[in-house]
Amino acid sequence: MSFATRLLTGTAAAFVLALPAAAVEYKIAVGDGAGGTQEALGKAFIEALEEQSGGEMTGKLFLNGQLGDEQDTVSAAATGTLDFSILAINNITPFSPSVGTLTLPYVILSQDDAETVTQGEVGQQMVAQTIEDAGVRIIGWGYSGFRVLTNSKQPVSTVADLQGLVIRVPKNEIMIETYKSWGINPTPMAWGETFAALQQKVVDGQDNPYMTVYAMKFDEVQNHITDLHYLFSIEPLIVSESIFQDLSADEQAQVLAAGEAATQASAEFLRAEEAKIREELVSRGMEITEPADDEQEFIDLATTAVWPKFYDQIGGKEVLDNVLTSLGREPAAE
Repeated sequence: MSFATRLLTGTAAAFVLALPAAAVEYKIAVGDGAGGTQEALGKAFIEALEEQSGGEMTGKLFLNGQLGDEQDTVSAAATGTLDFSILAINNITPFSPSVGTLTLPYVILSQDDAETVTQGEVGQQMVAQTIEDAGVRIIGWGYSGFRVLTNSKQPVSTVADLQGLVIRVPKNEIMIETYKSWGINPTPMAWGETFAALQQKVVDGQDNPYMTVYAMKFDEVQNHITDLHYLFSIEPLIVSESIFQDLSADEQAQVLAAGEAATQASAEFLRAEEAKIREELVSRGMEITEPADDEQEFIDLATTAVWPKFYDQIGGKEVLDNVLTSLGREPAAE
């Protein structure tokens, strides 16, 4: 081999060695469609992950439940067959019941409450419990706002107005019991089936935040919104714990930092966009009704009937009291 050939061969080898390794691309399941909190959280996470890892890690969002219904993605992540998922917190509750504390009606009363709980000591306790119970790790929190009730039949401002309506709810015991406390038997249904059920009048209504109503185009099949504030919708970003443990310490730190950045971006997104989206839904023909008497009838029925029923499931009354006192409120009545 001539000197020139050897030089060219050596240069080529050096060039190949100098090329950056292809970025690891993680699959991120997203239950909702484009334009909502979940997509915004996912985009912010990917951007931060690329920045934190120097381009060595990235992700791809699969919207509209392409990788399975939200509860299915928890199971897939637990077994290591899915990398990440963004989903409503009520869909983690069946796997890690203590998280259900945040789905009890009228526990979270504002976005500030939601941020305080999830980003503080209570949130860290829930992260640890979810790893133990479900085999997934919460690394970020999305904030979607309060779940509002939509329906295609009539304005609803009182509990009496609800009677006779068929309302879809997630397969979540706490949410089912909340509606039962208001005198109706809701219809538990997988998220992926909801739009078609509304469209075909199998159910009259459902509840979700304004952001989700917009992202899922529910204005096409629903006319009325009741501005309930019974449940603030939190959207955890989870990673398979087995996949997380396979990362190096540096990579784990990068993933966690990206999750924190995405959490802050989600809080800012909600504050910037929710009022605009509400106005957009009105412009598309949806009518918003405020509950009578500041929801007091809804509040009294739900907290009295539902909270005590789930003390054992969430780990005891003290778990709820810990959340309430962390928010500067009195413990639940005996």
